[in-house]
Amino acid sequence: MHCTKKISEDITWVGTNDRRLALFENVYPIERGTSYNSYLVKDEKTVLIDTVDKNVSMQFFENLEYALDGRKLDYIIVNHMEPDHSATLQELVFRHPEVTVVCNKKTVVMIKQFFNFDIDSRVQLVVEGDTLNTGKHTFTFVFAPMVHWPEVMVTYDVTDKILFSADAFGTFGTLDGNIFADEVDFERDWLDDARRYYTNIVGKYGPQVQNLLKKASNIDIKMICPLHGPVWRKNLNWFIDKYQKWSTYTPEIDSVLILSGSIYGNTENAAEALASRLYDLGIKGVKIYDVSKTHPSYIVAEAFKFSHIVIAAATYNAGIFTPMETVLLDLKAHNLKNRTVGLIYNGSWVPVTEKVFTNIFETMSGIKMLEHSVKIMSTLKPHQEDEIEAMAQEIRASIPQTKQEKNAMFKINYGLYLLSAKDENKDNACIINAVNQITDNPKRIAIAVNKQNLTHDMVLNTGKFSISVLTEETPFSIFSKFGYHSGKDVEKFADINDIARCTNGTAYLPEYSNAIICAKVIDTQDYGTHTLFVGEVESAEVLSDSPSLTYSYYLENIRMKTVAPKKKGFICKICGYVYEGETLPTDYICPVCKHGAIDFEPIE
Repeated sequence: MHCTKKISEDITWVGTNDRRLALFENVYPIERGTSYNSYLVKDEKTVLIDTVDKNVSMQFFENLEYALDGRKLDYIIVNHMEPDHSATLQELVFRHPEVTVVCNKKTVVMIKQFFNFDIDSRVQLVVEGDTLNTGKHTFTFVFAPMVHWPEVMVTYDVTDKILFSADAFGTFGTLDGNIFADEVDFERDWLDDARRYYTNIVGKYGPQVQNLLKKASNIDIKMICPLHGPVWRKNLNWFIDKYQKWSTYTPEIDSVLILSGSIYGNTENAAEALASRLYDLGIKGVKIYDVSKTHPSYIVAEAFKFSHIVIAAATYNAGIFTPMETVLLDLKAHNLKNRTVGLIYNGSWVPVTEKVFTNIFETMSGIKMLEHSVKIMSTLKPHQEDEIEAMAQEIRASIPQTKQEKNAMFKINYGLYLLSAKDENKDNACIINAVNQITDNPKRIAIAVNKQNLTHDMVLNTGKFSISVLTEETPFSIFSKFGYHSGKDVEKFADINDIARCTNGTAYLPEYSNAIICAKVIDTQDYGTHTLFVGEVESAEVLSDSPSLTYSYYLENIRMKTVAPKKKGFICKICGYVYEGETLPTDYICPVCKHGAIDFEPIE
């Protein structure tokens, strides 16, 4: 029987699940199986986006025929030629000889390598930026080479703002009746599989993923439909931020991953002694893995997560313990970088593993070796406790300390709001983080606005404003437009289609707001760089139940991450702008986001 799921009014998931498959790509254990996602768009023309693995073809074709409901299939878009997404392409063409295959030149080459049907007579070649109109929907194509095959492209539905992302944003695991990521506890039940999927399947190609993320940042994306795992329609920025970290090889946590390669338990004893001391020093979240028991794919995923890695291994056949060698070569093959690494090496007569370690890590980028290592001759002796202590202390010193005093102001639970104003000539708005209700009867609010903002002058002159309470769904592009550019130079509401008007005529963005408050100014106070406006509320309306955006959520999940260059200077914690110089003037204002010197920190 068919089993399909509606994605939107016109789009249906016609994919399948495979719970019997033990090894993904015949390499990676998948205890929870995997899904193969395929999507059918029913417009004036019908469009299928990718197919599935041959092992689940029977269910796939039953789903497809049911969803088509007697209609012919006009187009098949091939984003990715890996057989788990294309193995049924030839049978699809035999079943639907009228279908046109939409793909790029590299895909055609692979189709001819995998199949024997006549592709040349039915292909519609596309290049980046081309469009395909099917009636209501218009699709455009973005090339994503080596994410993670050379022919890969992603498809963007301009109408519904849906990104069909190929293998990007995929994960191991079957869809057990659900289809959307917000229908499950993704962080608890899926994140580990998503990380293991990315790091092992795509992790080698961080720069290529960065290229795709940069292209995607210029697209208004409301939904992400990957080829494996759940569909994303909420909290997209949270998952995109994970890809930002993984593809820049940025650790998720400052803690220690200890890899133990022990034959009779003596090397493992040293690993446990180190872990115990690290916890005594206040380092939380330390993990020890036995490389003989744990599949390398799990260790690769953990290595992408942790900031520090300690290798504890025995000598074996005049080399390194073989399961450990496999793991280290796997880390190297996946281009792991920017980690601090320590060594514990053991040998009953000639401990040679240090040399093997060094040979491997010297070829990896951004690896910092700890000065202190521990050499064991068979077993760790009591007099070597100082060596364990020295390594633990060095690790502790290399983990960044929380700058609690310096960043104490960031502990205040700010929100982020769109302050809008209107005069006779234009609409304008800016992002602010200081809004407070000060009385209930009558309802009055207070806002603090930087005097350098054009919106400040417009509120001061007109005596009216509105506050949009932004939601967690607000994309970075809104902050870029309204927070990092001046209304003196650009028309901020240009190119935005979904604009509404408050009762006082000011503009707001209903799509990204859960409430709108309109007010008239009844008092002002001058506080140097800012003016405090007190407004009497004229109208207030709840627009949605979406969670309100906090400043901390913005910093963690929405703000574009910027890696500071290796130069002397100061970096803005808000937008990433770098001021070069030995000292930062106390009255310095960031030219990008307009925040003051207090929001800069030294480049370390």
